[in-house]
Amino acid sequence: MRRETRSTCPYCGVGCGVLIEAEGGQITGVRGDPAHPANFGRLCSKGSTLHLTAAADITRQVRLLQPLQRTVRGGTAVPIAWDAALDLAADRFAQVIDTHGPDAVGFYLSGQLLTEDYYVFNKLAKGLIGTHNLDTNSRLCMSSAVAGYKQTLGADAPPTCYDDIGHADCLFIAGSNTAWAHPILFRRIEDAKRARPALKIVVVDPRRTETCEIADLHLAIRPGSDVMLFHGLLHLMLHEGWTTPDFIAAHTRGFEAVQALVRDCTPGRVAQVCGITPAELAQAARLFATSRATLSLYCMGLNQSSQGTAKNTALINLHLATAQIGRPGAGPFSLTGQPNAMGGREVGGLANLLPAHRELANPAHRAEVAAFWGLPAIRATPGRPAVELFQAAADGEVKALWMACTNPAQSMPDQATVRRALQRAEFVVLQEAFAGTATAAFADLLLPATSWGEKEGTVTNSERRISRVRAAVPAPGQARPDWAIAVALARRLATRLGRGAGLFPYETPEAVWNEHRDSTRGRDLDITGLSYALLEAAPRQWPLRAGETEGRARLYEDKHFATADGRAYFVAQPWQAPAEVPDAGFAFSLNTGRLRDQWHGMSRTGTLGRLFGHAGEPVVQMHPQDMADGRLTDGELVRVRSRRGSLVLPAAASADLGRGQAFIAMHWGAEMLGGSGPDGEAPAGVNTLTTAARCPVSRQPELKHAAVHIMKADLPWPLLALAWLPADTVLTVRARLRELAGSLPFVTCVPFGARDPALPHQGVLLRAAGHAPMPELLAPIEALLGLDGGDTLRYDDAGRGQHRRVRLQRHADKANPSAHVSALLLAGDTRAEGWLRTLLQDQLPAQDLGRRLLSFAAEAPAGVAARGRTVCNCLGVGEATIVQQLAGCSGSDDERLAALQHSQRCGTQCGSCLPELRRLVRCTPGLAAAA
Repeated sequence: MRRETRSTCPYCGVGCGVLIEAEGGQITGVRGDPAHPANFGRLCSKGSTLHLTAAADITRQVRLLQPLQRTVRGGTAVPIAWDAALDLAADRFAQVIDTHGPDAVGFYLSGQLLTEDYYVFNKLAKGLIGTHNLDTNSRLCMSSAVAGYKQTLGADAPPTCYDDIGHADCLFIAGSNTAWAHPILFRRIEDAKRARPALKIVVVDPRRTETCEIADLHLAIRPGSDVMLFHGLLHLMLHEGWTTPDFIAAHTRGFEAVQALVRDCTPGRVAQVCGITPAELAQAARLFATSRATLSLYCMGLNQSSQGTAKNTALINLHLATAQIGRPGAGPFSLTGQPNAMGGREVGGLANLLPAHRELANPAHRAEVAAFWGLPAIRATPGRPAVELFQAAADGEVKALWMACTNPAQSMPDQATVRRALQRAEFVVLQEAFAGTATAAFADLLLPATSWGEKEGTVTNSERRISRVRAAVPAPGQARPDWAIAVALARRLATRLGRGAGLFPYETPEAVWNEHRDSTRGRDLDITGLSYALLEAAPRQWPLRAGETEGRARLYEDKHFATADGRAYFVAQPWQAPAEVPDAGFAFSLNTGRLRDQWHGMSRTGTLGRLFGHAGEPVVQMHPQDMADGRLTDGELVRVRSRRGSLVLPAAASADLGRGQAFIAMHWGAEMLGGSGPDGEAPAGVNTLTTAARCPVSRQPELKHAAVHIMKADLPWPLLALAWLPADTVLTVRARLRELAGSLPFVTCVPFGARDPALPHQGVLLRAAGHAPMPELLAPIEALLGLDGGDTLRYDDAGRGQHRRVRLQRHADKANPSAHVSALLLAGDTRAEGWLRTLLQDQLPAQDLGRRLLSFAAEAPAGVAARGRTVCNCLGVGEATIVQQLAGCSGSDDERLAALQHSQRCGTQCGSCLPELRRLVRCTPGLAAAA
């Protein structure tokens, strides 16, 4: 029987509600929940394909379905029973604790865990074991925003809500490509602009991202100059009399120090540091200060910096100076990167926190938690934040590591150190839903965890709204809920350590949540008025105290802030350059960020070929003039080198970047991008390059800034293979191909999907390059791709390293003489890739091309035209089709967009492609312009 279950999307921090359709124990569909206040039924390109990532064929290939143990490092992991696995883990952790003390173990968790999962782990580490070595990947995304809120407003609490977008007269978007990172929130921005064209939008970003398409003003500042920009804005506000002295006097402290600090941040100096004009600075200052209500939206561009906290406080200073806070449409709104980074912080899921926003460094808070948990005391010894935790493991100080729902061997900066940590630690446990992550290869013990559609609990989104996560189907294989795994470990450890026998009585996630709720009594996030029953009825915002019926949409409307004296604090922190600035040896500033259709390390989104249609392979983007100066062409391989490592990938020209800048998407890890380095080392994706330099306050690493050197990679032997494969083997084959080609200096291996989203086809693409032909690789690749049969066309020239294979697949109906290309392999000369790939992906008739399919010619046969990137994933509409349509349209930009959507229907489904459609409308001349 088909049934529908309300739950929450597991991707970004918008926290969209979803309705999961399931039948026969299998998820069969998903749609947006029209009743959920975060999205009102809308879903983005990722959320709308969630059900496809839960297909049985994918589950069998990529999920971790039983506990596994490696008895030898680097060896094959073999099955182990659950009780034996948990006993082993408890024995090893207890042994380390007894021998080396509690701080010789560490836990690294995830903003994708549920609040209940987090709470048990936090109590296990800080209550039972007595170590604060518990941190999460939220340290990589939100800790600077947390520190900024706490330093200025007194609490880790965004004071705004999504509805404020509809009330603002000015949106100030800084360091956030909202259009791609938070697509459904961006739909609200589009709605607000459509309803009120007078709404002004300022975007601050070194790159011209898709978010800029809706902006009235784009401040393309130099990387890392945000603090100087914000100080310069305040300088002008003071000069023009646009501040609010009455509010400053009555409700804040510290203004005089900030006023003195920004005195020297003149328009001329700001222009020099930031690379913008004084006129642009003045326009931004006027819009921010004089608009009736200004709402700032910000994300990783501010947070992932060695000056992350300073960037956050400098922006909040502007809100305090202009009284743009505590009323509809006004306030500083930090956008959460992960679905439950906020819920994790609520229960104390960082090394410096205790439950309910209590501080480890505060003796009174430690005493409160000890009393609440029934313990003699909570240790005062500080815990190690994420970067320091892995450095300690690399140095031999942390002996045992437990990681849950995260992939540090892909996502952490300075991968050389991270991998050294995972290799040196004596015992490594990975609690994970997906078996093929980069981190899984380092684990001594792998424990299968439930994932989206199988879990029960709660999450908190960016606007402090708590939503229920519900299971629609049973867990696959032997997978267990994360909280239950932690409870089982805790009970065993309590026995072995001889303490804490009654600390973990939980039998349901609701029991865990009830204890968490009780811990918040009297705190800024007090939810003692909430219950699972109320959350079953509807999501709720905190605080919601006992006796209240609704949570609070906005904070500080009474101008009383969460500080000891009720006043907000200005923070005076001077601008500093990033930890690494370009120089003669490393001339480019490398930025990292998101792709529209991918999520983090792609353990889930990377299973769907259709999500690679928009950005199918890793590239390093560079300014066209920088490429010309380096005599580089689009698609040419380059070696990108930082002070920590290097990797090879294709270069791509992009005028969206400034001179001297480079950009690589954050998602590309060793799972899909690899090869052997110049010294034989295996690159670990983009974070081979990034720096562990971090903000001194938040301890968040500077993932947005690394100085790199870029030069042409001399790899004259290219290899390209594509094939359609059965759905039940395609991902297994992809992983095997990636492993096979790993000895080459460059290799990327990704899935791809059919142009028509209605078709379930999945394919795999392998691209590699080497210094010389490696014929020994070709036969195994052919076998994996089905190119070793009698229906394959062949050409070989061993002397020149040329090798070509093309397989034609006849139509299933024997009366139909047509055939299409189903697999191909080109080695030595890949110039024909463009049209051969089109033949394969579009499944065009190829039976009449004969031996021409083995041609080296780059020129396509008649009737074979490449469609370019897929812009609209929902309907499979390609860039070439869109450009052709727009070239024949006349009228205003809005009229041409409407005509395009009427003709091709692109952008009429999830809307994720709308910003790019606007860009294409702007950049493609129409009939009127041509005339």
